[in-house]
Amino acid sequence: MLHRRNLLHLAAAAAASSALPASSRRAAAEAWPTRPVRLLVGFAPGGFTDITARLIAPWLSQRLGQQFLVENRPGASSNIAAAAVAHAAPDGYTLLELADTNAHNVTLYDKLNFDFLRDITPVASIDRAPFVMVVGPSSPAKTVAGFIAHAKAHPGKINLASSGAGASSGLFGELFRTMTGIDMVAVQYRGIGLALPDLISGRVDVMFIPVASAVGEVGAGKLRPLGVTSATRVSVLPDVPTIGETVPGYEAVSWTGIGAPTGTPPEIVALLNQHVNAALADATFKAKLAELGLQPFAGTPAEFGKVITEHTEKWGKIIRAAGIKAE
Repeated sequence: MLHRRNLLHLAAAAAASSALPASSRRAAAEAWPTRPVRLLVGFAPGGFTDITARLIAPWLSQRLGQQFLVENRPGASSNIAAAAVAHAAPDGYTLLELADTNAHNVTLYDKLNFDFLRDITPVASIDRAPFVMVVGPSSPAKTVAGFIAHAKAHPGKINLASSGAGASSGLFGELFRTMTGIDMVAVQYRGIGLALPDLISGRVDVMFIPVASAVGEVGAGKLRPLGVTSATRVSVLPDVPTIGETVPGYEAVSWTGIGAPTGTPPEIVALLNQHVNAALADATFKAKLAELGLQPFAGTPAEFGKVITEHTEKWGKIIRAAGIKAE
């Protein structure tokens, strides 16, 4: 019953918003924002989703004349924050920092009190986050091809670390396993930071982590990068080839963006999209992203929605085929 009441409440709020005359909606959008806007992040501070939110929030604050406050609501693989936004009033004052994890959760979780694809409206994509396949310094693998050969010579004895069931680190490794036919054992950690010591020491063999999380350890010689997961090489790791150069067709990237409750006035969505895209065209903002190994990802709300739908379908198939379930 609670689930049904929540959905009815959301539907009523959306209907009320869309029932307003077009002139009233335009007037409301022109006045918006008249008070601080909350940007909810479904993860603890420090991850690339949180970092992206803290980059875009000051930009929006400066240009729209109201504070955009980043509010961390970690828990349930970002579902707590997503539910809060899905059930919020569709007035532009409660937004969600979206990540590919939200798309994965559509398949991972059988019962949620919101429907991500229906209840969250895509507003603006912000960045793509390539990952990098890394091994410890004692690993015999020096290249992607070398790793594949080593894994095939030791079936079932290679440990793939990930930051939790359904996390990008594990899914990107699962795609690699599927495409190469190698046998790896998944080892779950409660975050990338907890896995890195075991990877560096050789207790686990390989991990796929965001470039932003790897650059420091790679530079210090604590991790050896074998290949990046994006279709093209990454500027902060220019000598590291793409995995696709060895495994044709392999590509896997995370992304972030902004979402709003469905029913948010389209004028507000368009205004936010305009200002986010302006940031992604700004040389200083782009340089900040590049320093973190992130790539600007501009587009319209419709284009972002298409990316979300396609990502949900692609990784949903991989999650179901591997039998992965939320913990």
